[in-house]
Amino acid sequence: MSFLSIVLIGFAMSTDAFAAAVGKGAAMQQPRFPEALRAGAIFGVIEGVTPLIGWALGLAAASYVTAWDHWIAFVLLGALGIRMVLAGVRKDAPDEAEGDARPPGFWNLAATGFATSIDAMAVGVGLAFLDVNILLVATVIGVCTLVMVTTGIMLGRALGAIVGKRAEIVGGLILIVIGSVILYEHLSGKAGGIGIG
Repeated sequence: MSFLSIVLIGFAMSTDAFAAAVGKGAAMQQPRFPEALRAGAIFGVIEGVTPLIGWALGLAAASYVTAWDHWIAFVLLGALGIRMVLAGVRKDAPDEAEGDARPPGFWNLAATGFATSIDAMAVGVGLAFLDVNILLVATVIGVCTLVMVTTGIMLGRALGAIVGKRAEIVGGLILIVIGSVILYEHLSGKAGGIGIG
């Protein structure tokens, strides 16, 4: 898998965390950079660890499904992408925008970070069937999430939740494209580009 693909996956996996961060930033009166960075670090660590867990689970089953690996990656990435797009176009119920102006606590952030990282775990399962450096992928996902969440909280007050939702749509479309390219390259016998290299 090319480095560009890995960066695109990192971006796609961090968009739902970015959407959540924009909501949290909008709920805080004056988010400060250290608070935003702390939230970004919590989200980033969780988002970086969950693909490793998914990869380990997928690897355990890889020997049984090798002939179908590209279809599994395609279906998982495509389904996650579609779910993210649908979540991005759905109208939100009002939540944290009217909430407490204090910085969210550790457990609140950790719970939100875990909820937004389930997709990354599923991507890890899909990547177990491909020839990828999972540590590099997990690190890139974690770093992208740290940057996106920190930025989301700082921008949340000014931009509101609508920007976060649009980011989630873009992230979902990226996953659909990557899954489609992986399937195409396997079926056509090609290597390199976005998929296997």
